[in-house]
Amino acid sequence: MRTVTGPTGRPDQLSQLSQLPDGHVPRAPARFVAAFSHPAAAPLAALTAGAAGAAYLWGTDPHESGHFLPRCPFNWATGLLCPACGGTRMTYDLLHGDLLAALHDNAALLVIGLPAAAYLSGRWLYEGLRGRRYRPRLSTRGTVAVLTLAVAWAVARNAVG
Repeated sequence: MRTVTGPTGRPDQLSQLSQLPDGHVPRAPARFVAAFSHPAAAPLAALTAGAAGAAYLWGTDPHESGHFLPRCPFNWATGLLCPACGGTRMTYDLLHGDLLAALHDNAALLVIGLPAAAYLSGRWLYEGLRGRRYRPRLSTRGTVAVLTLAVAWAVARNAVG
């Protein structure tokens, strides 16, 4: 068995363990690698994870305590509402068809964030299924606008109560 050296010049134990006795390093089957490197793999995985999360949330009411749902770390640390606080309750209400309750839980996320996320996710999936990678770019002005809206919404929510 030949010795493979790592970046430090010492023998790389991981490489030695993955070698066969004849010195051949096994590789993943080409089909397997190609399937997960396809541009549609990541958006389809995200869609599947979102569907699984929605299925779990369907039967778990975040308006009641005692369920396994994560708490907002910003709210936990400061006691203040972050711009996304209420998003889980909003999603639950939307899944159950209660638009007014969803609007009450987080109006900005429902009116601005949800359509933007739907567009970006749909475009990501569309481009991936066509075999192209999609990486949206936000200009400096766009970044400033998004952050300004988020901070203004957080201040407004916490000032009102």
